[in-house]
Amino acid sequence: MLMDRSRKVVCIGAGLQDVFLRGNIFKPHHEHGQLVEEFKLGTKQNVEGVVFTTGGGASNAAVTFARAGLYSCFMGRIGHDSAGSAVMDELHREDVDTSLARYTQDNTGLSVVLLAPDGERTILTYRGTSSAPDLHDSDLHHLDADWFYISSLDGDFATLERLINYAFENKTKVAINPGAAELARPEMLKNLLSKVELLCLNKEEMKQLFRAEHLEHLAQAAAILVPVVAVTDGSNGVAVCDGKQLIVAGLYEDVPALDRTGAGDAFASGFTAMIANGETLTRAVVFGSANATSVVGKIGAKAGILKRHANLHAMPMQLRERA
Repeated sequence: MLMDRSRKVVCIGAGLQDVFLRGNIFKPHHEHGQLVEEFKLGTKQNVEGVVFTTGGGASNAAVTFARAGLYSCFMGRIGHDSAGSAVMDELHREDVDTSLARYTQDNTGLSVVLLAPDGERTILTYRGTSSAPDLHDSDLHHLDADWFYISSLDGDFATLERLINYAFENKTKVAINPGAAELARPEMLKNLLSKVELLCLNKEEMKQLFRAEHLEHLAQAAAILVPVVAVTDGSNGVAVCDGKQLIVAGLYEDVPALDRTGAGDAFASGFTAMIANGETLTRAVVFGSANATSVVGKIGAKAGILKRHANLHAMPMQLRERA
């Protein structure tokens, strides 16, 4: 698989520091039909391990694109603090272009991840300056790219619309993996999708935009608006549609999950990296799925991200007719 670093992807959204706390005290349990985690107020609890790493949707995606051999840029807001230095240092080590990052006087975002033994987690997030890139019109003149990869902008629809319109006018393709704040306004988001090339969401997220229950039906419903669509459902697999093909795939590989943080980012960015490089839809599904599988096998959202020469194997996959 040969990649072309002349193809440039600008990743727009959050970069923050993640602090993982591992311990047997983190054992979520079911209560009234919900999974909850409880600690007695006023007590001191011991943990067995601490891992410092970095995360954020745009930061994670930028590393995927760089490791996949594309020219990767990170565009987000960073504070002048130790968390900001951690984010930038890791991006530099991964050969990500950070010239579009903007420093602010606010603190960099930070997440504390309470990691249970089974890989499930509770995340306490302070978004800080990472909540949105705070673009000005003058910034857009420097966004010469083949693709924009837009992760959550914390509900900043003014910035989202400005980015998508700029990309549309300048023939830059847009891949979008919106967050909860964007999905909370489904009609506003759907109004922008006609100018988007690729949409990736999990099943529950996609159901906030389109009325369907099954993965393949959700993918087909979204494909009416967006040329390339991927809908994931964890261990149940993924459905993708590009207007011509409908592919339903199973689990890439059944591996123990140490940490599920960043799995969604890993699939979405891995899938997009293959599409951006002109690979087939099938290849994109395999790489995105393998990337997510590798990420959950390590602690943190970046440690398991695959490199361009990773050896991949086949996975359960069916080509189905569009309804």
